Amino acid sequence: MAEPTTPATAAWPIYRRLLGHAMRYWPLLAVALVGMIIEAAAGAAFVQLMDPLVNDGFVDPQPSAAVFLPLAIVTLFMLRGVATFATDYGMARAGRSVVRDLRELVLGKYLRLPSATFDRESVPVMVSRLNFDTEQVAQASADALKVLVADGLTIALLLGIMFMTSVKVTLAMVIVAPAIGVLVWIVGKRYRRISGGIQTGMGELAQSAEQSLAAQQDVKVYGAQGFEQSRYSALTNRVLRLNLKVEATRATASGLVQILAAIALAAIVWVATREALVGQLNPGEFVKLMTAMMGIIPSLRRITNVQSVIGRGVAAAERLFAVLDDEEERDAGRVPLQRARGELVFERVGLRYSRDGDAEGMALQDVSFSARPGTVTAIVGRSGSGKTSLVRLVPRFYQPSSGTITLDGVPLDDYRLADLRRQIALVGQRVMLFDDSVAANIAYAGDASPEALRRAAEDANAWEFIERLPQGMDTPIGENGSLLSGGQRQRLAIARAILRDAPILILDEATAALDTESERLVQDALNRLMPDRTTLVIAHRLSTIEHADQVLVLDHGRLVEQGTHAELLSRGGLYAHLHQMQFREPATA
Repeated sequence: MAEPTTPATAAWPIYRRLLGHAMRYWPLLAVALVGMIIEAAAGAAFVQLMDPLVNDGFVDPQPSAAVFLPLAIVTLFMLRGVATFATDYGMARAGRSVVRDLRELVLGKYLRLPSATFDRESVPVMVSRLNFDTEQVAQASADALKVLVADGLTIALLLGIMFMTSVKVTLAMVIVAPAIGVLVWIVGKRYRRISGGIQTGMGELAQSAEQSLAAQQDVKVYGAQGFEQSRYSALTNRVLRLNLKVEATRATASGLVQILAAIALAAIVWVATREALVGQLNPGEFVKLMTAMMGIIPSLRRITNVQSVIGRGVAAAERLFAVLDDEEERDAGRVPLQRARGELVFERVGLRYSRDGDAEGMALQDVSFSARPGTVTAIVGRSGSGKTSLVRLVPRFYQPSSGTITLDGVPLDDYRLADLRRQIALVGQRVMLFDDSVAANIAYAGDASPEALRRAAEDANAWEFIERLPQGMDTPIGENGSLLSGGQRQRLAIARAILRDAPILILDEATAALDTESERLVQDALNRLMPDRTTLVIAHRLSTIEHADQVLVLDHGRLVEQGTHAELLSRGGLYAHLHQMQFREPATA
């Protein structure tokens, strides 16, 4: 996966790209911008009222001021209230929409990335990006943008009023502005650096928690609660320290801004007093200047504090964009495929997982065989011999490093990826079911009539337990089928494969973890599923493949033997050795 850029990389290109996602909702942003302009203008108009309020209301009272000034104040605040609602709603709607869009984009991208990506990055880290990072982006694209624009407009308008009132007094304050600008720049860089560490830490937190909770039975049996707690505590403390650094930086910056603002305020008072002594500043103008200055100080403080939000948002956006920019699965095929006959041919196929060039990185080397429609090809070998690697090549989860694989005489790469995978049904040892009903799991990502669902369940020997469930086909089965037994989960997976009716069937040790009774039911269901298909079976129990049309024996990634069960036993090679070892164990137990 593409790595995020270094902290030294300019933040603006990343933030600009993030704003590009927000610009899809420009009508909402336009409404919010109008609201911010009105809000800032109303605040500036209130400051402008300080002159007549003091001069016409107190220094030299005017009867009209008693009516005009209260009405003006109420009108301004009513107008500001409506503008604030438009601003808040527009920015919130746009920001949440950006979060939704990014979550959909990132999840869609993850599902299009090569399987090798999931070998390098854990699922909890990916989920952390989808949940935590997108929330940080929402704050940077909506909340922070609102502060920058609204408070920026407020500062600009109030400075304009100050300049029109007294240039000398305003210049006394502006002298301090460069120091505030330098402070904001330094703080922004620090925020972004720390925020990158926080986001990484949150991913590690999610990974640690998910591992501990998923393995809670093992944790309890080994008495490892304290160990897991201490490991999680170390990660939470690291995130705590980083968050405290952010808060310390924010508080320090806010305090320095207030000190600099106080210096500017003192300069204003000094200059204003001298201006008043020579008759160039009346009381109303002095109060207006002071009110404007007091309005600028909170805006400066908010703009300084928002750097932490922007820093977190930019760091999060950088990680999300790294995902969106990563290279997807190769899908350059142009040959359409409705339904394959199912003839698979491997010609001198090799597969390398590692990126270095040594032979130890080879999972498969020089593997050649053919599997015809209506036949069963069993794949056996010691653990780590390359059995799963071989079948992963058929749906193109991985690309072969050398050699070619053809389906019905056409290289797999020439088919459209979706067309190719539509030809394949997969039943593995680890069945993936979803937290939904029985019917939804059998008809996964498709539609099927109740009659078709029942036929598939009956053929998979699953109907006998489904009809006993409280709601039958509509019964929820829990996360990954947690409310079902292992054999029941396997039979649901077989029912799904039967309903798919694909010409190629891949069975990855589908009965290895089952008891004898469940294995018999599952094997019987598989026997109904396999006819008229090209079936590849990774076999752990060699007794289940005695009737296979051919057996491939792998060792260290190489095809060392090939033939029928009887032929391989008669040769006395590796297959015969594995068979002898497996059937000797019960006798010596």
